Amino acid sequence: MKIIKKPTIVTAAGDPPKKIEEFIGLVNSGTKETSIARMNSPAGWSEPGQTPEFDEYSVVLEGELQVKTRKKTVKLRAGQAVIMPKGSWVRYSTPKGAQYISVCIPAFSPKSVNRDK
Repeated sequence: MKIIKKPTIVTAAGDPPKKIEEFIGLVNSGTKETSIARMNSPAGWSEPGQTPEFDEYSVVLEGELQVKTRKKTVKLRAGQAVIMPKGSWVRYSTPKGAQYISVCIPAFSPKSVNRDK
């Protein structure tokens, strides 16, 4: 058993800055198989598009998470979730602000997110 006493704050891409609290993952627990983080994202936040090498599961706790793919844009509200399969281009934003949980399998890393330049 490994107890996680507190998350590590991870630098986020995008503007204005959002707060990422990694509970499980490469940074906080040395776990390469999975990462679990809480995102506290301000109104107006957006990040560059990306084509990750991991599946990403996001659950919206508060506010609204906007998810844009090559084919459509959806707005998820509290209580909703999205599954983004690895290799899919996606761009996340929070026009009104949001708090959500993100789970990545395998764990998120800056090298495997493949952000647009």
